[in-house]
Formats: sequence, C-alpha cells, structure tokens
Amino acid sequence: MTRLAIFDCDGTLVDSGATIYRALAESFDRHGLDLPPPRESRKVIGLSLTQAMAALVPEANQHDHEELAETYKQCFHRARQNGLVEEPLFDGVLELLDTLEANGWLLAVATGKSDRGLRFCLESHGLHARFISLQTADRHPSKPSPAMALAAMADAGANGESTIVVGDTSYDMAMAVAAGTTGIGAGWGYHDADELMAAGARAVADGPAEVASFAREAIDG
Repeated sequence: MTRLAIFDCDGTLVDSGATIYRALAESFDRHGLDLPPPRESRKVIGLSLTQAMAALVPEANQHDHEELAETYKQCFHRARQNGLVEEPLFDGVLELLDTLEANGWLLAVATGKSDRGLRFCLESHGLHARFISLQTADRHPSKPSPAMALAAMADAGANGESTIVVGDTSYDMAMAVAAGTTGIGAGWGYHDADELMAAGARAVADGPAEVASFAREAIDG
C-alpha cells in the first residue's frame, strides 16, 4: 500500500503570515482599500489569490478581484527581490517529514501558491526534492476543490484510503473530504481547531510532532 501525506504550505510547513499580510496591505493601499486586521485577513491564506481577494472584498466584482490579485503578486515579488520575504519553517516540521519518510510515506504539497513561489520557498529550505508531487494554484482551481489532492494521489499511485492531508485551514480539510482522504488539522496555523473539525478534520494536532501518530492511527488503524 502506498501511503501519501499531502501538505499545505503557508501556515502548515512555513509561517508566512506576516509577509503575506504586508503584501496584502501594500496592494490594498495601492487600490485605496482598507485591509481587515491580520487575524481576519489570514483566514484567506490557502485560497487561490483571486478567491482570497473575493473573500476580503466581497462587494467588488471579479475584474477588481483579479486586479487586486495581480497587484499582490507584484508586491510580493518586489519584497522577494529586496530580501524581505520571511517564510521560516515551523518548529518540528523537518522532524515530521523525516519521521514520515522513515516510515515509508511519500510526501506531496497542495497549495494556493504559484509554481514559482512554491519552488522558491521549498528550495530555500532544501526541501524541494523531498516531495513526489507539487500541486499549485497555477494548474488547479482553488481549495476546497479536490483537484490538487487528486492530482497528487495520481502522481504517487495512492488512493484516498491511504492518503492524509495535513493543513491549517478549513479549505484544506474540506479538500481532504472531497478527495476521499483523511484530513489532519495543523493546529499551529491560521484557522482555529473548531473550524478545522467543522470542515471535516479527523483530528487536530497541536504541533507537528503529533501528526505522525494521528496519521498512523488513521491509515494503519
């Protein structure tokens, strides 16, 4: 049996919330809009950019959402060029990846990031080669669509019964349910535990160290 662990990136593997909020603030300012406070704004992390803007500015039309998304990309790219992007790994993530691989799990990523953004993030931590499948918003509809999870399972030769999705948002957990997999909430991220459970999480881990045991119980009984 092929066991596969699909990870979200922002809020699960890396703590990018502060950088994302700064880029959001700059892009909203350029459009003359008021950005909700960090706690509210971080709730959209994990969605594809246009969907995130629609959630933050529901009164605007799709064209405005697309323009906001493009401005955000420009702001984030400029921050990266200036060395201002901070995406540190959460404590315990490396140890979790080591444990899963040692136990025979394959690893994948499903994220609202772009291909370029994900590659840069993973390569900066020396992690890119550890993932058998990298699924991004460049090629798929936004979570909670199951598209990214299904593509990762196809790449790995895994099925839903042997796959977990580890993510910090309700969108991740809803994607896991829609794809027929087991969702394990990353309680150290940007959504609250009750939101993760309501969206279909089997369990919510307080820290990365708990994920391996939850995964073992879910897949191996």
